[in-house]
Amino acid sequence: MSKKLQAFQKKIGITFNDVGLLNEALTHRSYPNENAGWPYRNNERLEFLGDAVLELATTNFLFVRFSGKEEGDLTIYRAALVNTKSLSEVAKDIGLDKEIFMSKGEAQGFSGRAKETISADAMEALIGAIFLDQGYESARDFIRKFVLIRIKEVQAQGGKDPKSLVQELSQSKYKITPTYKVLSETGPAHKRSFIVGLYFNGSLKAKGTGKSKQEAETDAAQTFLDANGNS
Repeated sequence: MSKKLQAFQKKIGITFNDVGLLNEALTHRSYPNENAGWPYRNNERLEFLGDAVLELATTNFLFVRFSGKEEGDLTIYRAALVNTKSLSEVAKDIGLDKEIFMSKGEAQGFSGRAKETISADAMEALIGAIFLDQGYESARDFIRKFVLIRIKEVQAQGGKDPKSLVQELSQSKYKITPTYKVLSETGPAHKRSFIVGLYFNGSLKAKGTGKSKQEAETDAAQTFLDANGNS
């Protein structure tokens, strides 16, 4: 094991029994294509698992902590905690973004929204790896320590997700309601990829990508906020 991975495990407070799971969690799908001898599969399966573990841990945390809140408020809080931007920020905080194995082409374009998406996916994959290696409690504790700690920040912002913020901005500044339109839908049924456009009065303002229409809409809203200094 490299000294970098040893230092990373020390930073997150997790020592893997099976370091292969950690390596898999860090492997972007582009890397094995460029490195034929790489012994690990890409992190998409772990990402799938980690997404479910993250949602369960976050939902349970919010349900217990905010016993007086209704379902709608809890949903908004959860979305703000586990969206792509939030998870990418956690990835940066713990140095995960510097550990991802990716192709040279991906590495050259590793910035902006692409970096956020790849980093957030790796965060979910890491959670999945921790779950498989050490069980739900360890994964839950990791999530609480690095993701759910941001709940105060979310509360301070009113728990509003990017789509809500864009709607407020567009209605207050332009007196219109934003709309979203799917521009393309690709990939197999089990792994769809959507590109969605954000429109003001028929004028395209931003595009977003995601594994679902909802995720792509949120990404388009966040792209618009970032471009207009409202993130």
